[in-house]
Amino acid sequence: MSGRTLSLILGVDALLAPVHIERLVIAGWTGRDTLAVEKHIRELESLGVPRPASFPIFYRVSAARLALDECIQASGTRSSGEVELALLQSGGRLWVGVGSDHTDREVETYGITVSKQMCDKPIAAQFWPFDEVVSHWDALLLRSSIEEGGRLIPYQEGSVSEFRQPLELIRRFAGTDTLPEGTLMFCGTLAAKGGIRPSEWFAFELEDSVLKRKIRHQYRTLSLPIAG
Repeated sequence: MSGRTLSLILGVDALLAPVHIERLVIAGWTGRDTLAVEKHIRELESLGVPRPASFPIFYRVSAARLALDECIQASGTRSSGEVELALLQSGGRLWVGVGSDHTDREVETYGITVSKQMCDKPIAAQFWPFDEVVSHWDALLLRSSIEEGGRLIPYQEGSVSEFRQPLELIRRFAGTDTLPEGTLMFCGTLAAKGGIRPSEWFAFELEDSVLKRKIRHQYRTLSLPIAG
């Protein structure tokens, strides 16, 4: 069987249980404000990052890249994390969690699809049922923080209202209102305060301010040497 089996918590009162994830999808350029998306694309083009073929766009990544670990390994020192909402279709239900689309920024300048495949994608083990949050979806908040100069500082923060609605992303990817069973989809990220930059330590969270709960995870990146 292909894919990756992880021990996840599906529901607030559930216990860790094996969940098989057959496919991993990274949705990019998912902002609701298309003019702002176009502006950001042009900014990145000036830095050498190629324009996406479409937006939103759906990058396929090996599900084996998904990780629950608190330490990952990456080549060199040019990779960094970014917090993303995660949708998971499992057991006939849609679930909501949070992860980090950790990406090699150097490779990203000449091949975004390749850069997505270069690094592990840490996720938190906890997922909430989609039907528990859909009524107050835009109230959900994403945050991340990094370690810089010996201090922990805010790196990203914002509402999921900045992104296209989840069912719209699902329809655009799958052509139906339901993700294929065993699919996990990252749904876009937020601008980084002070610009995108690497950090050995990265923490991220999803907050439901209506139901007063959070999902959190953190990890360190061990840089592997580039021999040449």
